[in-house]
Order: sequence, then structure tokens, then C-alpha cells
Amino acid sequence: MTWLQNLILAIVEGITEYLPVSSTGHLMMTGEVLGLRLENIDTYIISVQFGAILAVVFLYWRRFFNFKSYSFYLKLLVGFIPAAILGLLLDDFLEQMLQTPVIVGFTLIIIGIFLLFIQKLLPGGEKTVDGMGYKDAVVIGIVQSIAMIPGVSRSAASIAGALGCKLNRVAATEFSFFLAVPTLTAAGLYKLLKNWDVLSESQLKDIAIGNVLSFITAVIAIKFFINLVKKQGFAAFGIYRILVGCAFLAFLWMR
Repeated sequence: MTWLQNLILAIVEGITEYLPVSSTGHLMMTGEVLGLRLENIDTYIISVQFGAILAVVFLYWRRFFNFKSYSFYLKLLVGFIPAAILGLLLDDFLEQMLQTPVIVGFTLIIIGIFLLFIQKLLPGGEKTVDGMGYKDAVVIGIVQSIAMIPGVSRSAASIAGALGCKLNRVAATEFSFFLAVPTLTAAGLYKLLKNWDVLSESQLKDIAIGNVLSFITAVIAIKFFINLVKKQGFAAFGIYRILVGCAFLAFLWMR
């Protein structure tokens, strides 16, 4: 991977990780467009998420380091467990899907259509993160697991689950950020440890640089997303997903 390819992939990760557009899907599409073999960058795709994780901790440090609020940590734990179990059980199957870019095009379009109508289908309620229960966290965690399919979007799935549990739009969005921390940390560590023996020094360097860049761009993207959700909702992301999904399928068909 060249420095320019690393730069592009890291920026794409940081921008898309917390938007409901699928960071994994965008990294797979970008890799295809850049001519990178997906089997050679699948570890990078998962590991470069650490920078985006740190962005959430950095922006919401008061929440993450308020050790008096033990219920917050328990909610993250019970929300994380479904993805952890399914991730381990379906690991080989999920790796195969990471090598199948056409899946991304279709899932971008399907979830994009869903986002166009999400505010009517799932209008949410008045619950805040502090007001939600452990049952809500489990439900959100189960729905989040759907995002193991490339192109679905962990953010979109967890927000939908939270709206279904009657959280308000901002609380649903913020809890999707918080739940990303244990979920993505576990996925990244598992992938790194699994492939540590075959990673070269240059690949580790790429991952390190990529995480720095993804951290910076994720900080900007999170602030942008929260402001947009407050004012506009999610329909714009649905339109974007449909257009990008169609364009990517056309790219795969014509090459």
C-alpha cells in the first residue's frame, strides 16, 4: 500500500465510521477503486477503526470516565455481547463476505431505502441514554449485529435499534457512538491478534498511520453528524447510499 492509498483509506474510515453509510463498505469500495486486493487489506480495514474509537472517547471523555455511573458501562457491556458472540461464531463466513464487494452495492441501496422512511417507521421517543434500560441495550446490540454484513452500517443498525426502543434521535445517535467503542475495539484486537504473525513491519506502520488520520477525520465527522441529525434527520444519508450503491454496482459491472 502506498502512502497515498493509506491516506485515502484512513480519511474514508474516519469520515464514514459513525455516519449511517457503512465504513467497512466504503473501505471495500475504495480498495476496489484503488486497485487493492481485498484479501490483502482486510486486516487494515478492521484495525484502522481504533482511531475512530479514540475519537468518541476524546469527544465524550466525561461520559466514559465518569466511574460513578456504573450503569452506563453495564449498558455498553450487555449491548456488546450479541455482536461478540455472533462475531466469533460467524468469523469465517464474515471473512468470506469481506472478499465479496458486490454485497456492498446491494446492501447500500437496501438500507438506503430504509433510511428514507426511518423517521416514519421508527419515530423514536423521549428516552435518553441515562433513561434507557438494560433490555433496550440488549435489543440495540442484537440489531447492531446485522451490520456484520458489509454495507449495512453498524451506525445505521444501532440507531434503528435505539429508535425502536424509543430513544430520541440524538440519544440514539450518541448511544451508537458509545456502543462502537467496545464493539470495534474487540473486533480490531481480535483481527490483529489473529493475523499478527503474518503482518509485516510496513503493514503495521500503515495501520498506525491510518489510525492517526482516522482519529482526526472521525472527530470532525461526529460533530457534523450530530448537528445534521438535530436539523435534518437521516433521509439525506439514504439518498447518498442509494446513489453510491448504484454507482459502485455499475463500476463492478463495467470493469
